[in-house]
Amino acid sequence: MSDVTTSMEEWNSREAVAEALVPVVGRLHRQNHVLFTVYGRSLLNKSVRGILKAHRYARHFREGRGLEPARSLELAEAVAALNPGTASIDLGRLSDAHEASGMSLEAFLAEELAQIAGQGGVQEDAPQDVVLYGFGRIGRLVARILIDHAGGGSRLRLRAVVVRKGSENDLIKRASLLRRDSVHGKFDGTITVDEEAGTITANGVRIQFIYSSSPAEVDYTTYGINDAIVVDNTGRWRDREGLGQHLLSRGVSRVLLTAPGKGDIPNIVYGINHEQIGEDTIVSAASCTTNAITPVLKVLNDRFGVRNGHVETVHSYTNDQNLIDNFHKGSRRGRAAGLNMVLTETGAAKAVAKALPELSGKLSGNAIRVPTPDVSMAILNLNLDTATSKDELNGFLRQTSMDSPLRNQIDYIASPEVVSTDFIGSKRAGVVDGLATIVNDDRAVVYVWYDNEFGYSCQVVRVVEQMAGVHAPKFPRV
Repeated sequence: MSDVTTSMEEWNSREAVAEALVPVVGRLHRQNHVLFTVYGRSLLNKSVRGILKAHRYARHFREGRGLEPARSLELAEAVAALNPGTASIDLGRLSDAHEASGMSLEAFLAEELAQIAGQGGVQEDAPQDVVLYGFGRIGRLVARILIDHAGGGSRLRLRAVVVRKGSENDLIKRASLLRRDSVHGKFDGTITVDEEAGTITANGVRIQFIYSSSPAEVDYTTYGINDAIVVDNTGRWRDREGLGQHLLSRGVSRVLLTAPGKGDIPNIVYGINHEQIGEDTIVSAASCTTNAITPVLKVLNDRFGVRNGHVETVHSYTNDQNLIDNFHKGSRRGRAAGLNMVLTETGAAKAVAKALPELSGKLSGNAIRVPTPDVSMAILNLNLDTATSKDELNGFLRQTSMDSPLRNQIDYIASPEVVSTDFIGSKRAGVVDGLATIVNDDRAVVYVWYDNEFGYSCQVVRVVEQMAGVHAPKFPRV
C-alpha cells in the first residue's frame, strides 16, 4: 500500500471519529449546558474539519503531539455518562490531567467533576437581561457573540437593542447589517424580521428593537425586561452624569460603556482588574487598545519589571474618521481614512494606569490610523528593570499564552508569514508576534496584534458576564 493511500485512509478514519464527536458536543451543550473546548478552542458548531483543526492545534501544548479525536470522543462520552450540570470543560487539559493522575478514567472523572455530576444542566438562577444601546460595529459583534452563546446554559439573555430610527425600513436594514459584514463575514445561522412586532429573531433569540433618542425615556419593563445590564456602545456619553441617564429608565440596573470612561468611572480590562467591579452600577470596558496591551504589560512587569516605555499604535481606521476629506473637529482625522496614514493621539497608554496603577506615569503613547478596516498593532518599546534575551522573553510570553490565568487574553504566534487579516476573528485581547520581538539587554520591543473589533467585543462580553456573575465553572480545575 502506498504512502498516499495510507495517508488518506488515516485522514478518513480521523474524519469519521470527528463526525461521531459532533452530536455528542451538540447534545451536551443543548441538554446539559456543557461547552467542550480543546486547549481553549471551542468545539461547538464546528465542522468535522474544524474539529480536526482544533485537535491539530493541541500540538502546541503537547510537545508537538496533537490530540487524537478518538481520545476526545472517549472523554466526552464518559462526561456525558455523569449527566453533568453547566460547565466549560477543556478536553485537552482534561486528558493531560487524567494521564498525570494514574487513575482509571471513571474514577478520575467522578472526582474531578463531582461538583457538577448528576445536575443534568438544571439552572436555578434566572437569566440576566442584556440591552444593547446602539447597534454599530461593536454592538453588532457583541450581539453575534451573545446569540452564539445562547441556548446552551448561558445566563446572558440579549433582550433588546435601542437605536434612533434611521428610515421607514430601519428594521430591515438593521437585520441586513447583522446578517452580512464586510470584515467578519456572514452571520452563522438564520435571521427573521417581524416589522409589526419590531423584532429580529436570530437563531431563536428574539430581540426587541426600541427607537429612542434619549437613554432616560425608555421603559424596558413594558417589554418584560427587568434589572437589565445596558451595554452603551454609542460612545456618546462617557461620564457618570451622561451614562447615569440609563439608570433613570425603568428596568435597568447597571451600565457598561464600550469606550474609555471619564472621571471616576472604573476602566475594566477583563483578566486584570475585573474583580474590582463589585457593586458599581456604571463601569467601562476601556478601549480595544488598552485591552490589548494591558495584559501583556502586566505579565512583563511582573516578570522583568517595566521601568518606562512608549506605546505606538498602528490602528485600523474607524467610523469616527471621514471617508473623504471633510471637516472633522479632531486634528488630522478629517482627511480621507482610506487614502492616508493619519497621525493622531491615543489615551491607551495613560488608561493602562487605571487598570495597572503600578505603571502610572511610566508610559507615553501615540497612534497612527492606517487604511485597513480591522486589526491593529501595538508596539511596546520598553525599558526593563531586568536584562533578558529574546528567547527568554518570548518563551515566557508563549508559556503565559498557553498556561496562565491570562491565556484567554494573551495569544502568541511565531510565523514568518502572518499579516493583519490573519487575526480577524481572534477572540484574544492581543496576540504577541514572537518573531518580531527585539531584545537588547534591558531594552525590549514587543509587537502585539489585536482584532480591535471582535477581540475587543469578546472582552466586553466577559465583563458583562462578570457584572452578572454568570461564569460557568471550568474544568479541569487549576
